[in-house]
Amino acid sequence: MAITASQVNELRQLTGVGMMDCKKALVECDGDTQKAIELLRQKGQKMAAKRADRDANEGCVLAKTTGNYGAIIMVSCETDFVATNADFVSFTTSILDTAMARHISTKEEVLNMELNGSKVADAITDQIAKIGEKIELAHYETLEAEKVYAYIHPGNRMASIIGLNKAGFDQVGHDLAMQVVAMRPIALDADNVPQEIKDQELRVAIEKTKEELVGKAVDAALKKAGINPAHVDSEEHMASNMGKGWITEEQVNQAREIKEKVGAEKAAQLNEAQINQIANGRLNKYFQENTLMEQEYIMESKVKVKDFIAKADKDLKCTGFKRLELGA
Repeated sequence: MAITASQVNELRQLTGVGMMDCKKALVECDGDTQKAIELLRQKGQKMAAKRADRDANEGCVLAKTTGNYGAIIMVSCETDFVATNADFVSFTTSILDTAMARHISTKEEVLNMELNGSKVADAITDQIAKIGEKIELAHYETLEAEKVYAYIHPGNRMASIIGLNKAGFDQVGHDLAMQVVAMRPIALDADNVPQEIKDQELRVAIEKTKEELVGKAVDAALKKAGINPAHVDSEEHMASNMGKGWITEEQVNQAREIKEKVGAEKAAQLNEAQINQIANGRLNKYFQENTLMEQEYIMESKVKVKDFIAKADKDLKCTGFKRLELGA
């Protein structure tokens, strides 16, 4: 049967799919709009399966609050061109608004939530058919507190929500949400850092401390022998520096002997108590740089976030935060 322009336009308005694809679907379905919608969805499912192994590192990150409740969402795609498209941002916004209105708390619930008459998971499949890229609901998280604040960095690439135990501190809440986006804390304070991360960072600190102590002993021995440690810090540099005439072959051989002998001797004599003390100092520095309360406040140098909050009100507390960033 003949397919009219009005039929094609109606299907395009319903699905957002291109005119030619809409016409083809209507032709295959003998002009039945509902069957054509289902056909386009099936094609979207096939396209989604084909693009499943693609990287979707672009997208849209949004956050909103309604007083004591906030949510943050990331819908990912493949290209920045799609991510910044007004329709894609609007699609992400509609998912967030609907989920918040229904007080939905998990990503799985959002995917099964109805949006304009169909499940969000199906709506995403429809977007794949329309746009031709891998699209997925990458993250959705919520936060509740006496007062929740949100911040979206310009460009919709990163955002945060943060909770306070008291209302009436809008500027503080806004500034803390910005702090979370800008400084990427991994936890509220040291007590909230997962134990596996603490253990991993301590292991790294211990190994780095051992390497530095051995390295200092080797460098001291090299200097005592009249050899510049920077000239013999790798086999590549030794060969290069010999070619430049900065060091002799005899010195290179001597340096190799010193590095092996002194390095082994120092490694065998390391003081475990000293190593643990230095390593724990490194771990504390890690907490200072990566936990929100111990970080330096971005708006005022040499002031920790916890002191900035206390200055606003001695009883004011940050109860938690959520942060999302594309590619993180």
